[in-house]
Amino acid sequence: MAWNEPGGNNNNNDPWKNKGGKDQGPPDLDDVLKNIFGKFGKGGKGGSDGSSNGLTGKGLGFAAIVALVIYGLSGFYTIKEAERGVLLRFGEYNGLADPGLQWKFTFIDQVLPVNMQEINSLPSRGAMLTEDENMVGVEMEVQYRVINAQQWVFAVVDPEKSLSQAFDSAIRYVIGHSKMDDILTGGREVIRARVLEELQGIVDPYAMGVSIIDLNFTNARPPEEVRAAFDDAIAAQEDQERFIREAEAYSKAREPEARGVVNRMNEEAQAYKERVILEAQGEVARFEALLPQYAAAPEVTRQRIYLETMEQVFSNTSKVMVDTEGGGNMMYLPLDKIIQQQGQAATNPVRLDPNQFQGLTNGLGTNTRQDSSRSNSSRQGRN
Repeated sequence: MAWNEPGGNNNNNDPWKNKGGKDQGPPDLDDVLKNIFGKFGKGGKGGSDGSSNGLTGKGLGFAAIVALVIYGLSGFYTIKEAERGVLLRFGEYNGLADPGLQWKFTFIDQVLPVNMQEINSLPSRGAMLTEDENMVGVEMEVQYRVINAQQWVFAVVDPEKSLSQAFDSAIRYVIGHSKMDDILTGGREVIRARVLEELQGIVDPYAMGVSIIDLNFTNARPPEEVRAAFDDAIAAQEDQERFIREAEAYSKAREPEARGVVNRMNEEAQAYKERVILEAQGEVARFEALLPQYAAAPEVTRQRIYLETMEQVFSNTSKVMVDTEGGGNMMYLPLDKIIQQQGQAATNPVRLDPNQFQGLTNGLGTNTRQDSSRSNSSRQGRN
């Protein structure tokens, strides 16, 4: 039955009570440990055959083996793929640990993992004084990556803080040598490049083991008191750029048309030039072909040339003025009306008076003879 079984009997089976029935509580842990180690460590109270000394040697060996196993297991550690471990032995650099499962001497070696692939960002902001003595709030962010774990750990005491201070110094130097209009409007890219160059020049002599990947110009704002005026200035700058782009687009659209017109005019001029040259060459060839005929019969050739010329002149006009011989009157011959009446209707043919037609023909012949005699006299005078 249980020692604490309920009931009114006087049988008290509590193991924590002594024989006299007095409650003495649970045994002390220190006493238990002393009894256990006393069995392994003390041999004087054992038997006279020395069995206690043998048991003590076995216990110490087993404890040493257990301690060595625990020590060996405690030395294993893992380095991630993106990291490199800086191994320190008694606080002194002792090499780099590659990714994977590694082992070190516990309490002797120390491993500091450094991420070599992660791109870290470091912001910086503040109100700064420009070259033209204006206050401007600037916000920038630098992105960097560790490329040398040993230099990153040992080059400076606090590499992140040192990089932040170098970043602030580069920004303030560049902003202090720039004008406010450039910072707030179109000069941000130039300022960003200058800050990046200045930061690289500060970091390189310290050999911090970092590579500056990029630098972002996050924001730049004027003081609140003049924000409205600068917003208007920025809007005007944007309008100017928009007008310039529109003008360039218009210029690019009009230029091909103008070039087409120029090319067309050049082609027309070239065609006109060739036509005039060919016509002149044809006239020369015609006169050269006419020269032997003129040399053979000058009078007939002159008369024929005159008639051909008059035919060409009369074909280009619809009105002819006829001068009658021996009279002061001049006759008008409406050829356009005559041609029009002839073409109107075949049922009403135009009939001319024979006497009038004879007078007209006589007048034309008279004028022709007079013109011919004048031309002959003029030629003889020249000859």
